[in-house]
Amino acid sequence: MESPAPVTALTPLPGPVALIHEWFSPRSIGGAELVVEQIDESLAAAGQRPDLFALVAGASQHLDPWLAGRAIRTSFVQHLPWGASHVQQYLPLLPLAIEQFDLSPYPLVVSSSHLVAKGALTGPDQLHVSYVHTPVRYAWDQMGAYLRHSTLARGPLGPLVRWQLHWLRQWDVASAGRPDVLVANSRFTASRIRRYWGREARVLHPPVAVQRFRWDQSRDDVYLSLCRLVPNKRVDVVVEAFNRTGLPLVVIGDGPERRRLQAMAGPRIRFLGRCSPAEANHWLERCRAYVYAGLEDFGIAPVEAMAAGAPVIAYGAGGLCDSVRCLDRGDRWPTGMLFPEQTPTCLAAALEHFHHGQLWRQLPASGQREWAEGFAPERFRARFLALLSQSWAQHRHRLDTGRSAPDLPVPLA
Repeated sequence: MESPAPVTALTPLPGPVALIHEWFSPRSIGGAELVVEQIDESLAAAGQRPDLFALVAGASQHLDPWLAGRAIRTSFVQHLPWGASHVQQYLPLLPLAIEQFDLSPYPLVVSSSHLVAKGALTGPDQLHVSYVHTPVRYAWDQMGAYLRHSTLARGPLGPLVRWQLHWLRQWDVASAGRPDVLVANSRFTASRIRRYWGREARVLHPPVAVQRFRWDQSRDDVYLSLCRLVPNKRVDVVVEAFNRTGLPLVVIGDGPERRRLQAMAGPRIRFLGRCSPAEANHWLERCRAYVYAGLEDFGIAPVEAMAAGAPVIAYGAGGLCDSVRCLDRGDRWPTGMLFPEQTPTCLAAALEHFHHGQLWRQLPASGQREWAEGFAPERFRARFLALLSQSWAQHRHRLDTGRSAPDLPVPLA
């Protein structure tokens, strides 16, 4: 990865700035929220601490510490029954809700979007930059899996659910033309944006808190799966592959799939449930390798594993093609292995090859950590600020001359 751009060379940003995120909820704190926090910090470093907007915001004492004392402007969904805690139950209302924010005082609007935030309304004199975590998965390519696992969709309301998803796709495409600049979290997400929205997006990988991990610990002869136990993570593929190989596996995480997965697991597979961050870090820092079989838009956990010195064995599709450098593919300074098919047979073959060939000896922990450092928050902040500054300069050029300015190089992912 390239070095961050020097802040001194950047065009000053206008103020005030609005920063929009779908929701701040104690039930949902993950990679998207880390992105918003780092965007907030990058804007503050440029002298423009943004005003925060969200559909809903949960109790402030349960939110991330960086939100303490911050005013968050919310939508009418905040005041509906259980709106603050179960915002997704109001899915049909969310496009309407995001369009009600009055953003007219803000020359610069930044949105963090995985559902509707990109659809906020702005005027021709305003610049709207949207960081897109994903187009709505369950309305597009993952709709089939969503409908198969949705109790509501399989019941008498199934036709209504399908109609709502059809309507959501139409709104999703229409609203995708509203931002002036789209930024994708991976090349995979950029390709989905191109297919579903017909637009090009810049690629900027999300920040990962790599400094939380030690990489120089001794490794145990055990493999690790760490994720939510939900269908799209495909932990069933991992469990079945380890049943076939007989290798030891620790599974950390909880979710609706846990009972089924435990029932199919062999004697050398342990389920630890939901662990504290310290305990999860311990396993990442000491496992032989981190194993993942899901299809991710980017995937924070594999980068965390590499930050902790662990090689990654993962399904070679989606965002992990950006974050994992493959040993068998001949990538320079490899950090893991990518298997080509999302099946237990293919993963089991990769595990046998990795374990019996002792391939971890070719993947030293120091190299894992060095590569992961490229995803550190300070790198993201510098790159995002460079992108914003350049986008604002081009926006002002268009307003002043009526002509588009040529794109300039920005040190992105």
